[in-house]
Formats: sequence, C-alpha cells, structure tokens
Amino acid sequence: MLYHLFDYLQECCDFPGAGVFQYISFRAAMAVITSLIITLLFGKRWIRYLNRKQVGETIRNLGLEGQLEKEGTPTMGGLIILNAILIPTLLFANLYNIYIILMLFTTVWLGMIGFADDYIKVFRKNKKGLPGKYKVLGQIILGLVVGMTMYFNDGIVIKEKIADPLVIEQMMMDGEKVVPFSGEEVKSQKTTIPFFKNNELDYKILISWIGEEAENWAWIIFIPIVILIISAVSNGANLTDGMDGLATGTSAIIGATLAVLAWVSGNIIFADYLNIMYIPNTGELTIFISAFVGACIGFLWYNSYPAQVFMGDTGSLAIGGIIAVFAILIRKELLIPILCGIFLVESLSVIMQVSYFKYTKKKFGAGKRIFKMSPLHHHFQILGYAEPKIVQRFMIVGIMLAVLTIITLKLR
Repeated sequence: MLYHLFDYLQECCDFPGAGVFQYISFRAAMAVITSLIITLLFGKRWIRYLNRKQVGETIRNLGLEGQLEKEGTPTMGGLIILNAILIPTLLFANLYNIYIILMLFTTVWLGMIGFADDYIKVFRKNKKGLPGKYKVLGQIILGLVVGMTMYFNDGIVIKEKIADPLVIEQMMMDGEKVVPFSGEEVKSQKTTIPFFKNNELDYKILISWIGEEAENWAWIIFIPIVILIISAVSNGANLTDGMDGLATGTSAIIGATLAVLAWVSGNIIFADYLNIMYIPNTGELTIFISAFVGACIGFLWYNSYPAQVFMGDTGSLAIGGIIAVFAILIRKELLIPILCGIFLVESLSVIMQVSYFKYTKKKFGAGKRIFKMSPLHHHFQILGYAEPKIVQRFMIVGIMLAVLTIITLKLR
C-alpha cells in the first residue's frame, strides 16, 4: 500500500524521497524491520492473551527429557508469524505483481488450514485435530491454483538467452548495448537443474513422446509435480516442528537463501553474470521473503528454548508451503532437496521408521525400528543430547546446506 502511495506521489508531484520506494533493496530492508517489530510487539501481547485463555499445548508423554515441562505452553503462535509476513508485504510490495498475489494466497490459505487444525485441538479438545485428508485436500487445491496460474497466466514468463553468438557479435558491431537475453518474454515451464552447465530442464521433455503437442500438454506433468512438492515441504516443516526453535530457525536460514536466489533471478545483470535463468518481475518476491525471514527471526525470540509459545500447525504448515511455492515460482524447486535437507531427512526418518516397522511386523510377527524414535531429532534426544544442542547442530547443518545451495549458481 505504501509502495503504491509513494509511486503515485512520485508520478503526480515528484514528492521528495518518494523515489526510494522504487528500490527493492530499500523495501526489502523495511519489510524485515517491520516484520521484526510486529513479531516482537504483537507476539508479547498474543502470548499474554493465550495464557489468559489457557490455550496451552497438550503433550503426549513419550518419555523424553523435559517433555512434560512443556505442558500448557501456549500454541497457535503461528498467527504471529502470519501477521508479520502479511502486513509488511501489503505495505511495501507491488500488490499487482502476480508472484506476490500467489504468495499472499499461499500464506492465507495454508494458515487457515493450520488454524482449523489447532482450533479443533485446543478449543474442541480433539487431539487428532483436522483430519489428515482435509489437510491433503487443501495442499492439493493450493498446488492446482499455483500450477495452473504458472502455466496459464500471461504475467508469468521468462526471457530466453540469445544462443547465437553471431547475433551478439552483430549487436556489438552495431554499437548496441549487449544484453544476452531476448527482448521477447515467453511462456515456459523450464526449471533449474543444479550442478549442470546447461542447467535448464523443460517439463515438456517428459512427454516429448507425444510429438509437437507436448508443449500444450506439459501441464499434465507440471501441476502434479507442483502438488507433490508443496505437500512434501509443508509436511516436512510440520514434522520438523518438534523442538523449541528448530523449525523456526531452519526456516529463517532457508528464507534468507531464497531471498538471494529471487534477487539474482529477477535482475538481468546478475542473471547474465551467473549465467542463470532470468525471470522478469520475480525481484519483487524479495520483499515477501524478507518479511518471512524477519517473522521467523522475531518469532524465534519467543520460541527459542525454553519456548514461551509454539507455532502449531498454523505456522508450520504455512511456512513449509511458503518455502515450496516460493522455490517453484523462481524455478529453483529442484534445489529443495539440498536447501530443505533438514525437512527432507526428518520426513525420511518417519517414512523409514514406519515402513520398516510394518515390514518386520508382517514378516517376523514383531515390529522393529531403525531409529530410537522418529522424527530424527527425537532419536538424538533419546541418545542423551540436550534439546538446545540438537537444535543448534541442526541449524549449523542448515547453514551448510544453504551455502551449498548458493554456490550451485556457479558450481557446474
């Protein structure tokens, strides 16, 4: 809103200082600061309100050290995160940008699903919460909206590189400023493959066997992939949210990395220098993800050990979905297994544990386990590691994965 206000003031009356709102770097910085202020101020009041209403977490005794001490800790703190994301984005982002619209929809949609789950658990006293099939349905609907919008909306385009060196040479001879991207914006379902020199994959290749019509039917492959990624990352974040500050801190690291990727992908100079895909208008996403990082860091103020509030599914489902959709929009979804390695390992540990237990029970009559407990962070907790140490080490691994993700821009 402020962006549009100052844009109008700049155009109509050359208002002093209004031009600074045209800079993504300024608006991203303001989004971080605003989200931190909102989180710290609103968070404190929200925690007091939850305490007065006795909206506390019900803990199932699994025999873990310090577990019962968390009984009664306020939950539904994800509303703090959602407000700290939405308000700065509405203030400082271009609300006509299709990428921003999709991210706002993602945040509100998954926040509503998570809130419904927490509401049923806390106020209806139903420990099962929202049935899993409704969560999955919500993720599928989101995937359909994002996938179809990316495929059919004319505002989501890329600029192809000029592949012919003779064209570039002719432009230089004519004295033109050489920008190695064509002026034409084209619809494309290309994405980035890490560690490869010519690192672009077009999803239509997966159905190239149908001939010339492959481009028209690529959505049959693309949309299910989008749904799968959103569901996987959203549920992965939900599983990771089992220790004080673990999901929040990890998500902040991931968000900061995505901010870098969005910045360079939406800037024609950086895209040329790094030899990566140039995606017009995605630079605006830097404002949204800056608010996301500020919200996570601010929430960590109250969520670090010992936690004063838990985010609940209101937060965990939303932050996972935000990360997934954001990565898809900037065509970096194939980097998710690296960048979101913590989420991936946590999810795999649960899948492996359940699958092996069922297999051994069916074959030997008694189920066996691979880990002491899943998700993986509880395995280390049973081994005797203190909760803060586990969280800090997981975050260190998260930083290493983030660095590896960024260097894939040049490591090919």
